Parts: sequence; structure tokens; C-alpha cells
Amino acid sequence: MTRTEKKMAEKTSICAEDLLKIANQMIREHDAYIDGMHADSVEEKAGVMVFKGEYFLDGNGLPTPKTTAVFNMFKYLAHHLSKQYTLEK
Repeated sequence: MTRTEKKMAEKTSICAEDLLKIANQMIREHDAYIDGMHADSVEEKAGVMVFKGEYFLDGNGLPTPKTTAVFNMFKYLAHHLSKQYTLEK
């Protein structure tokens, strides 16, 4: 068994809907939570969870200070949840 296969075997398989429930609960409980912040979708790329959702862009589609907070939150989720879960195929 390769190192990657071993890591995948240690993770819990989960459907995207259930992982989003966990992720959104983590978001709401986090100190950096901003009203309206949530993950709408998740996909797995090379063993890393990639979360997407509202990025609070301005009217011209440019980032706002809230955009950075959302990006950091999704990075936090990816860091923590990618270690534990793999998406069901």
C-alpha cells in the first residue's frame, strides 16, 4: 500500500451534503464568523477539500475585507476536514 493509499484508508468516507453540514456548523461556531458566511459546495482535489460559497464581493466583483475572512475560513475548513474525510464517489 502506498503512502497516499494509506492516508486515504484512514479517512472517513462522507457525502458532500453531510460534510457541508459539519463545515457550516464549524463556521458558525468560529470566532471569525461573519453573518451570512457559509459553504455552498465542496469538492475534493488531490485529497484536499475545496469549499465554495459567498465571497462578499463588491458591486464590481472585487474583493472586500469580508472576502479575506471567507477565504481564510475556507482554508481553515480545508486544513481540518481534509485530514478526516474523503468524499464518497
